[in-house]
Amino acid sequence: MGEEKVGEEGTKKLKGRKSSWATLRRVDSLNLEAGRVPATAAHRLPTVNWQRTLSLAFQSVGVVYGDIGTSPLYVYASTFSNGIENTDDVIGVLSLIIYTIALIPLLKYVFIVLWANDNGDGGTFALYSLLCRYVKVGLIPNEQPEDRELSNYQLVLPSNLRRSQKVKEKLENSMFAKIVLFLVTIAGTSMVIGDGVLTPSISVLSAVSGISSLGTDAVVGISVAILVILFCIQRFGTDKVGFSFAPIIFTWFAFIGGIGLFNLFKHDPSVLKAFNPKYIFDYFKRNGKEAWVSLGGVFLCITGTEAMFADLGHFNVRAIQISFSSIVFPALLAAYSGQAAYLRKFPDHVGNTFYDSVPDPLYWPTFVVAVAASIIASQAMISGAFAIISQSLALGCFPRVKVIHTSPKYEGQVYIPEINYLLMIACVIVTAAFKTTDNIGHAYGIAVVTVMIMTTAMVSLIMIVIWKTSIWLIVLFILIFGSIELLYFSSVLYKFTQGGFLPLVLAFFLMTIMVVWHYVHRERYIFELNNKVSSGYITDLANNPDVNRIPGIGLLYSELVQGIPPIFPHFISSIPSVHSVIVFVSIKSIPISKVAPDERFLFRQVEPKEYRMFRCVVRYGYKDIVIGSDEFERQLVGSLIQFIRQEHIMLEGVPIDPPVSAATVHVQGETVSAEVANHSSRRSSGSIQPVGASTKSRGSSNGTADRQVLGVAAVEEEVAFIEKAMKKGVVYLLGEAEVVAEPKSSLFKKMVVNYGYSFLRKNFRQGENVLEIPRTRLLRVGMTYEI
Repeated sequence: MGEEKVGEEGTKKLKGRKSSWATLRRVDSLNLEAGRVPATAAHRLPTVNWQRTLSLAFQSVGVVYGDIGTSPLYVYASTFSNGIENTDDVIGVLSLIIYTIALIPLLKYVFIVLWANDNGDGGTFALYSLLCRYVKVGLIPNEQPEDRELSNYQLVLPSNLRRSQKVKEKLENSMFAKIVLFLVTIAGTSMVIGDGVLTPSISVLSAVSGISSLGTDAVVGISVAILVILFCIQRFGTDKVGFSFAPIIFTWFAFIGGIGLFNLFKHDPSVLKAFNPKYIFDYFKRNGKEAWVSLGGVFLCITGTEAMFADLGHFNVRAIQISFSSIVFPALLAAYSGQAAYLRKFPDHVGNTFYDSVPDPLYWPTFVVAVAASIIASQAMISGAFAIISQSLALGCFPRVKVIHTSPKYEGQVYIPEINYLLMIACVIVTAAFKTTDNIGHAYGIAVVTVMIMTTAMVSLIMIVIWKTSIWLIVLFILIFGSIELLYFSSVLYKFTQGGFLPLVLAFFLMTIMVVWHYVHRERYIFELNNKVSSGYITDLANNPDVNRIPGIGLLYSELVQGIPPIFPHFISSIPSVHSVIVFVSIKSIPISKVAPDERFLFRQVEPKEYRMFRCVVRYGYKDIVIGSDEFERQLVGSLIQFIRQEHIMLEGVPIDPPVSAATVHVQGETVSAEVANHSSRRSSGSIQPVGASTKSRGSSNGTADRQVLGVAAVEEEVAFIEKAMKKGVVYLLGEAEVVAEPKSSLFKKMVVNYGYSFLRKNFRQGENVLEIPRTRLLRVGMTYEI
């Protein structure tokens, strides 16, 4: 009865798991771990109640809107850089500002683009990862069917519409399309990183211009000092960013909105007729080319719009929609309308419109809040630059840098020391060289509008391939927003030689670094894939008496997600000994934002089993934190033990719950040692076999019980062996692969690989520093890859 009861309980547990395992029975057990968390559970976005949503909406004010909120400091000055000749032009510009804010940030981003998120995360990389999940456009051939079993890997197949399937097939079959999509992605990210240079410069400079009576040099000097301090305190992190910054930015919006309404009713309420778009046509008719050139200044009213999408991961769609619609949008309209009313009466004050229009009693409080708001706006873009570089690093698009996670509460808050000081130097140079917001504004507009155009293109592709969107709505989306953004882009390009070249130069420099690194990273992966070790080599190695087994666990790192890397034979030939347990570890980036901890490790055993070699794919999303060595070892070994136990369940249908002690087990009322029990479950070769294959049944139920208990003993002995090896120590085996171009390669390729990539690899951090591997437990072997 006891044995039957055990069998029934095991059957019940197995039935409970059958739904998730049914899809995972493939040729090998590499996919077994993926089935442990059902795809319908875990990381689906939780339902957030209204109280939480309103709290997030308030916090988002401090994180997201600092940039767009400080635009009223300089928009009119940048638009009318040559002064105001006709006061009716002020109404035309106000009308442009009103409809630009209403169409781009409000309609396009708040109500359309925000829904193109990747499990709650936004930004250019989120769009790219979303497309990579639905369409095979990734350039590195490391896709695995098991990855789709991840609980955060939400995938709904594209619409059956012929156009969706046709576009999908063309993208997957065209290397040119894949490269273009990748270049668009890194170009967009490069522009956002460039914003990390321009936003602090223009925001701080415009805020400090409130004390312009001290002279231009003094304003520039004070601005540089503030910027240096701002970058020096980055290392302390911004984990209180939400509730700490929100009241300041909220106060700022209250100031600009209140001052705007005051000026509106005091000077000229008739400017509200700018809500009639007719005045836009009148403005262009009256000024012609000058009106088109002035669009570069008007466009600055929506700088920072991309932050709503990029910072979405800290909040949710509803929170952003509420905060922008109810706080930001009304305050901005009031601010610009009030300044327009003031300029209608004092057109000669356009050079410093904002501060001149502030009532005297509020001047210094407004100045203090303006400086604080500009610093917060700068902080948001600097943090955004760090986050984007961290994502680029995860996808193999950027040289290795040290990423420090500064907040346990806000996952996206990271600090990168090397990038921080490079940004600081760039900001100081830009501020000192350009001196005024007008000149920086020429550069700033190009960076922002370029990112917007790329977002429009990628969201349009998502509408075609993923969303079930009518073709007419897609055409309407492209025509309306694409034409507006291209019109602004043509205008900001007009001032290319007056500073507009700066973001393009920055972006080109960053793109060059990213393209070179990603290209060699991909070619190196393909080299390893084409030169991986055959299974026959491992069998020969197992039977080679000259190779010693030493106690402990060896973790050999490789880019490959399948197969044994070519660096392994070099370890054996250089050091003819190998650890008692070997794990081939591959760190893999998945096209999702985060991987659940229970699904991080994916194992498979390398034959022959008695050699105790395992393949482990460690999966990270592009926003996951790469854990340190001690915690990594603990989690890896724990997951390996779970894998061994669950593989036994998969093969035998016998659950090990609770685990049986390795010391003794009970067989039909008698106590026998696990060593004896285990001996019966082994072949003469010593390999651990499925219990049913090595134990003969003396009877239906008794034979089953014997096999179950003996199998449990064998598994627990294997677990004990792994734990013992863990106590002996873990050694990291890193291949120091030098990558060079083949001798027959072109001169350009040799320059890129032998000099460009080599320079980046030597001057950025090495792999062991990024993975936080202790030097005392690190063993390296060199090898040359010719690509």
